[in-house]
Amino acid sequence: MKLPCLVAALCLGVGVMGGKYSRELNEPKASGSDGQTVEFRIAKLNQVWEKAKRMQLSPVRQAELHSDLKIQEKDELQWKKIKVEGLDENGEKEAQLRRNFNVILAKYGMDGKRDARSLETNSLKDHETKEGDIFDDPRLDKLWNKAKSSGKFSSEELLNLKREIQHHKDKIHEYNILTDTVSRTEEIHKNVISPLEGDAKEHMLQQKHTELKEKMRDLNHGFERLRKISHEGFTEDSEFQEPRVIELWEAAKRANLSTDELDSLKEELHHFETKVEKHSHYQEQLELSHQKLRHVETLGDKDHIKRNQEKYNTLAEKTREMGYKMKKHMQDLSNKISRQGLQHNEL
Repeated sequence: MKLPCLVAALCLGVGVMGGKYSRELNEPKASGSDGQTVEFRIAKLNQVWEKAKRMQLSPVRQAELHSDLKIQEKDELQWKKIKVEGLDENGEKEAQLRRNFNVILAKYGMDGKRDARSLETNSLKDHETKEGDIFDDPRLDKLWNKAKSSGKFSSEELLNLKREIQHHKDKIHEYNILTDTVSRTEEIHKNVISPLEGDAKEHMLQQKHTELKEKMRDLNHGFERLRKISHEGFTEDSEFQEPRVIELWEAAKRANLSTDELDSLKEELHHFETKVEKHSHYQEQLELSHQKLRHVETLGDKDHIKRNQEKYNTLAEKTREMGYKMKKHMQDLSNKISRQGLQHNEL
């Protein structure tokens, strides 16, 4: 089956993956029909991974894709279990998994489309590019240039702000991908003949639009926070430095949690931030290792090449493993914040 066909057909694999990080990562690799060891237990994920290895992805981006596919594998195998137990009768979880898979394909340029979505941010496409513009978005560039010229930020604070703005830009890109995915689903929905199936898909589309509204609301909150920082500088009581951790903390503060719950979550987020920082360090080392390997290959010493290739492979595997653990932990924290906030709103 060719990759574009995978977008239309969600072929779910068999087997169930456990809930603990170590158990998930230490289980033996699956085998394909030819007896060869494969990276994932679901055929379509292996096809994506094999295609990715033939693409010119950077080592860090390839490791990120591997982590995303690992999360997708975990979620699909868990879905397989709940489906057997009859817990997804309306197919909402299955539809979400299909959408998540389509988003992965689009995110890494594997959906067969030329990606113009990165240009479809809050920017005007014909805006003039000025010296110092680095985000290809006039609103974000304006914040960045204002902060740089304000004199309110140290070099370290400017670096942190730059990372936060880049993270916000990435979130806009993900939102545009999701919007495109929902639009394509609606086109398919128009061609549905069965009224029963149509009603079910209408319900799912409403859910997707609700998700889009929530993501847009989060984007607006994120931009307002960046605007305030660029005008006023960082406050002395800033709890976190990592953009993904800040995003979770800001969501928690909006979730109507009790003081005790916020304190408990704050402590957990500090542990998570350490994990994120460690993963970032490994990503930097992976990039350096790749550059060294390319240099050594030009020298032609086979033993030297072999040693550096082994070091690079080990580092790539470790970076992918840490990336999966970090994304799994972030997924758990996000779900926890959503659940606690929902419980308080229902009281």
